[in-house]
Amino acid sequence: MTQFNGLGMSMATLSKLSKAKSRSISAENFTGEAGKGGMATEGTGAMPGRDLGQGWKMSPSIEIAPKETFVLADIKTCGAIQQMWFASLDDVKLRDLIIRIYWDGQENPSVEVPLGDFFCCGLNNYTHVDSLPVSVNPGRALNCFWEMPYQQSARITLENRDPLQKATVYYQINYTETEVPDDCAYFHAQFRRTNPVPYKGLHTLLDGIEGQGQYVGTYMTWGVNNNGWWGEGEIKFFIDDDGEFPTICGTGTEDYFLGSHNYDIGVAIKGRESAYSTYSTAYAGVPEVQRPDGVYKSQHRFGMYRWHIPDPIRFEKSLKVNIQALGWRDFGNWGGDVTQRKYLPLQDDVSSVSFWYQTLPTVKFPELLHRDLMEIN
Repeated sequence: MTQFNGLGMSMATLSKLSKAKSRSISAENFTGEAGKGGMATEGTGAMPGRDLGQGWKMSPSIEIAPKETFVLADIKTCGAIQQMWFASLDDVKLRDLIIRIYWDGQENPSVEVPLGDFFCCGLNNYTHVDSLPVSVNPGRALNCFWEMPYQQSARITLENRDPLQKATVYYQINYTETEVPDDCAYFHAQFRRTNPVPYKGLHTLLDGIEGQGQYVGTYMTWGVNNNGWWGEGEIKFFIDDDGEFPTICGTGTEDYFLGSHNYDIGVAIKGRESAYSTYSTAYAGVPEVQRPDGVYKSQHRFGMYRWHIPDPIRFEKSLKVNIQALGWRDFGNWGGDVTQRKYLPLQDDVSSVSFWYQTLPTVKFPELLHRDLMEIN
């Protein structure tokens, strides 16, 4: 498919000729039209470029007023988004910037996620991410390479929920105009937060999904509210006609993110002291660990991702995903006697972004939380 339709290419197909047309939308070319880039005479670069004029970086960025929404892209041709890049120099919190994507004229967005969480930076700090579909580079340059095909149109907006501060945003959306096969599904992403998880309760990543598709990734932030290890909870995927029990059940939180044994480098390297270790790989990682400082940062927080690119979770009718918040009681004081070990249901702060492809229409997502309930302090 990708060899002949001008969609995503691999090293093995880069030499293949295609009739697809390359286009790019940015503050230097809001429409993406051919031969219309760099024509601005006004914009955020007009003052430093006043002696140079048109063609010299007159409009490198946009400014989104408080409580306003800006239309980043409004594409009316068949094709696919191939890469997106964002950067911001303001102090606007990344959870106050909401990206939404609408496919083929739908009223409901198929993507509705805080900008930072979409790019695996949900804890509002710069975090280097070195994965296949998401890359975050100095200084806080947000990149994604998810392929997003559409048959009729693509509309991308960015909302600034900060009530007082404008957001200055640099962005570029690279896409192709090309034929898209009928068997290409539509990209989706949804944000959820449970703070705190109820005692013996669950964090729901995804529910109410209707249609055929495949689940391709998870990003999660985890704020720990207890001492001891917190990641014994199992993630569960309820596929199609599953009832009380799921088709896919993980063995633990760190196991799902392709780590093990509490992410403890002391376990991995004999003689090393115990310490949480960060990592970032093509398909899984824990790129961010926020540690207590003994003063104002009182608890650990973790940012983690898992991409199901080699192993998509396919569903034909519906999908539900949830995870347990589970730790240990009296962990570290059981003296090697396993009979003294006992699980502890936790009441932690858990946020997630689910990434998947499916057929349209998109079911209306749960209403996004108020910004005060989204905030990471």
